[in-house]
Amino acid sequence: MRIIGLDPGLRHTGWGVIAVDGNRLRHVADGAIHAPTGGTLAERLVALFEGLGKVLDAQRPDAAAVEETFLNKNPGSTLKLGSARAVALLAPALKGIPVAEYSTNLVKKAVVGAGHADKHQVEVMVKMLLPGTQAVADAADALAVAICHAHHVQTQRVWGREQVA
Repeated sequence: MRIIGLDPGLRHTGWGVIAVDGNRLRHVADGAIHAPTGGTLAERLVALFEGLGKVLDAQRPDAAAVEETFLNKNPGSTLKLGSARAVALLAPALKGIPVAEYSTNLVKKAVVGAGHADKHQVEVMVKMLLPGTQAVADAADALAVAICHAHHVQTQRVWGREQVA
């Protein structure tokens, strides 16, 4: 199974793809889509949507996981970030890819073991869990979202088997 994790942002949307085989995780690819800093909100969202479409076509994931928006002190910034998040949810959904959502604290807890870990701790753990990756910042966060989803899918499978037995 290939999972793409998405860390939505209006300026930079991180993405990371992992391959999952049972309990084994393998880094496939990562990067960030950079929206133009100038231009209207609509133009920036189009750039994110088109960029995500290209990544999804190239990577062909089986599932997508998107980090939920955290509440910001500035309501305007939160609304704009929500728009970028909507694009991150819409792009894979339009291609028929199932999309899951995870809170920031849940992602950090799944990867680091603590829901209030800082960005550096997340990046270090992503590199430990996915040897060979050099992902930083937004891409590392996106890989963390993919890892979180992989763990949750595996847990659901185990629970499903226990309920059947």
